[in-house]
Amino acid sequence: MDFIETLVIAGVLVYLYQWIRGTFAIQAGIGIVLLIVVNLVIRVLGFTTIDFILSGIMNVGILAVFIIFQPEIRKLLYRLGTNTSLDRFFTRSGSDDMIDEIVDAVKVMAKEKIGALIVFARTSSLQDIIDGGVGIDAKIKSELIITIFRKETPLHDGAVIIRNNRIVAASAYLPISQNPNIAQSFGTRHRAAVGVSETNNVFVLVVSEETGRISISRNGSLTSGLTIQKLRAEMEEAFGTQKFEEEMGFSSSQAEMNLK
Repeated sequence: MDFIETLVIAGVLVYLYQWIRGTFAIQAGIGIVLLIVVNLVIRVLGFTTIDFILSGIMNVGILAVFIIFQPEIRKLLYRLGTNTSLDRFFTRSGSDDMIDEIVDAVKVMAKEKIGALIVFARTSSLQDIIDGGVGIDAKIKSELIITIFRKETPLHDGAVIIRNNRIVAASAYLPISQNPNIAQSFGTRHRAAVGVSETNNVFVLVVSEETGRISISRNGSLTSGLTIQKLRAEMEEAFGTQKFEEEMGFSSSQAEMNLK
């Protein structure tokens, strides 16, 4: 039991480190550990007055931890909640057409350097962001997406939200990531893509207005410099594939029938 308990604790610590690595939380965590070590040294040396002051600070340490790590704790709780859901982003019957239309749109936007930010949401997520944007209920068409993101249109500033294989909102504003590891060469669109993927189970597509570079963001990470072929492969992997159906024990026809 002691061995199992040690493995569990080690696993939790490794996960926590991977979770906060590269964020403000890692520096704050080091500061808290340093404060604990200093308190122990002061106590051993017998400095009673300083020990009394530090002990008072440590007594409110738990509250301070919740205040300091509030954004990280919120992200963790959100991910735990969304990971309990077994629904997929899209049904397979519509995802192939959706991918074709998106890839066709990205080809044009990358070539003409039309900046774009597209968020693919789960069936029940991002309602607050959708409500803050301009509501749309439209079938996904490459021409429509290109038109939305052209500078001459009033909806080009912000993100397009796609849910249930439909365009549900445009000109939606996303939270900006504060991750210091994001390169300075990435602009607001890329930081917004990372920001929304840090706290939501989404797939985000970005086309750079300056370079035409294609990027995607998932789980708070950013992958840039994708080719059209690589983008298609990433989307096919994310939006329900044959592999997922086989893992669930369905054939392709059975999966389509059950999802309908």
